[in-house]
Amino acid sequence: MTSSVSSTSHVAPEGERRPFASGWTIFAGVMLIAGGIMAIFEGISAITKDDLIVVTRNYVYQMNTTGWGWIHLILGIVIVLAGAALFSGATWARAVGIVVAALGMIANFLWLPYYPFWAIVLIAVDAFVIWALCVGTTRKPA
Repeated sequence: MTSSVSSTSHVAPEGERRPFASGWTIFAGVMLIAGGIMAIFEGISAITKDDLIVVTRNYVYQMNTTGWGWIHLILGIVIVLAGAALFSGATWARAVGIVVAALGMIANFLWLPYYPFWAIVLIAVDAFVIWALCVGTTRKPA
């Protein structure tokens, strides 16, 4: 028996580089950009109105909310840039996207005592991004 490959296959031949990302990578890029923008707003709100943030007592770790604001602002900018880089379809952009999404998850886990709902939403967004970047390959097996 012979096997045939459909002419409408979405698998890129060996050595051929796709100029643009597709499928799950585009989803991950859009979600990274959206999550990064939310992190930027989160950082700006913590920097400008640090008395607005609810700080719980006796938590395992504490940090000045203005400091957390700067962390979220800088990380949000890096996340947006990583999300934009994913549209190139480059492998390095996928690796960077996974790393910054993981860093975003850690930062939002540490942010839980200050804004629990927002932190949980961003943790979920980052989890979807990591999942999409890990399953989004369309390479032909050798």
